[in-house]
Amino acid sequence: MKITKNRAVTMQYILKNSKNKVLDSSQEDSPLVYIHGVGSLIPGLEKALEGRTAGDSLRVSVKPEDAYGVRSEELVRTIPKSEFRDADKIEVSEQFEVDTDNGPLVLTVIAVKAQEIVVDGNHPLAGETLHFEVIVAEVREATEEELAHGHVHGPHGHDHGHDHDHGHEHGAGCSH
Repeated sequence: MKITKNRAVTMQYILKNSKNKVLDSSQEDSPLVYIHGVGSLIPGLEKALEGRTAGDSLRVSVKPEDAYGVRSEELVRTIPKSEFRDADKIEVSEQFEVDTDNGPLVLTVIAVKAQEIVVDGNHPLAGETLHFEVIVAEVREATEEELAHGHVHGPHGHDHGHDHDHGHEHGAGCSH
C-alpha cells in the first residue's frame, strides 16, 4: 500500500542539521505514527514520503522554505522587563506562548538584560536545512475515528489515557 492522503504511516527516523548533529530521532520501540496529508509533518518531508511503501528507506534534505521557514528578524523583539510578571525569574531559553492576530506564537527568551528581555518568535529550526533518514515501517488506511481526530490511535499512536494538548503534535518535522 502506498503512502497517500489519509493513510496512517508508521516510520522510524533520524533528523540531523547541516552540521550532521542529530536533532531528533524515533526510538526503536516508539516509532512516529501520523496521518498523511493532514498537516502533521513539515511539507518537504511529507512530499518526499508521498507514494512510498512499507520497507522503503530514504534520505531527504528539506530546505527551510519547506520546513520551518526562513528566519525573520521581525520576530526578534526587545521588551521592557516592566511588562513581565516575575521578570527577575526569567531565564535564557525559557519559552512562553502569546496570542497574536495570527494565532498563538511561542517566544523563546534569547537574552536577559538589566532593563529588557529579548525574545525570539522564530521556530528554533527556522532557517535550517533538515536532513532526514527515514524507514517506512507500515502503511494502512486510517480509521474514521483517527481521521475525525486528526491523529493515529493505538500502539505508538495517540493515547487518550493521558493528559495532552491537541494543539501540539510531537515527532519528526511536525508542522506545529
